[in-house]
Amino acid sequence: MPTCKECNDEVTKLVSVKVGGKAQKLCPDCADRAREAAEIGEASESVMQGMMGYKGRR
Repeated sequence: MPTCKECNDEVTKLVSVKVGGKAQKLCPDCADRAREAAEIGEASESVMQGMMGYKGRR
């Protein structure tokens, strides 16, 4: 049985997700949490750049 890298549980299926620029194989639950965390991070970075008046590229 494959093991999730995040929660160390044995699962029937692993999903490949890019976290921090690296692909990791996680269980579906951990993959959803990692995607949500990445989306929140991108949104907060965008808001912070808007507050600071950043006009360049990301």
